[in-house]
Amino acid sequence: MIRDANPAADAARLADIYNHYVAVDTATFETDPVSADEMWARMERLQGRGLPYLVAERDGVVVGYAYAGPYRDRAAYRHTLEATVYLDASVRRGGVGTELYTALLARLRGLEGSEHAPVRSVLGVIALPHPGSVALHERFGFTHVGTIREAGYKLDRWIDVGIWQLTL
Repeated sequence: MIRDANPAADAARLADIYNHYVAVDTATFETDPVSADEMWARMERLQGRGLPYLVAERDGVVVGYAYAGPYRDRAAYRHTLEATVYLDASVRRGGVGTELYTALLARLRGLEGSEHAPVRSVLGVIALPHPGSVALHERFGFTHVGTIREAGYKLDRWIDVGIWQLTL
């Protein structure tokens, strides 16, 4: 089941999912764990701007989430959003990411009542290599538009970042 995230009910679980990537993966460039309170604040910040923040549940347990946030906060960028998805390790490659992105992109195509409407462009910013994430984005029609070499340093190595774009 895909539903809107509820900061009060979901923040701790989303922080757990996310902090796995903080600790052992380059999918995020954060290096310090995020508290449930910080996750709650992040969720409310985006939802307060009229942007979607979705969770996937399996048997009543949140197993993943996806959201869209501003690519940049300058006014001219307001119609370009960055999409993000994180999954519990137990459900990766099981279709949950596809379900979340299907719902997220549908919401973005119909976005109303937000400073970002209409959404013109959605970006996927992917630390490389992450072949599963690349495949997910390309499945939805995102195309690779550039790579920033050695954009971040984490886990004792330099990491490139690829940018994939979907025009709505």
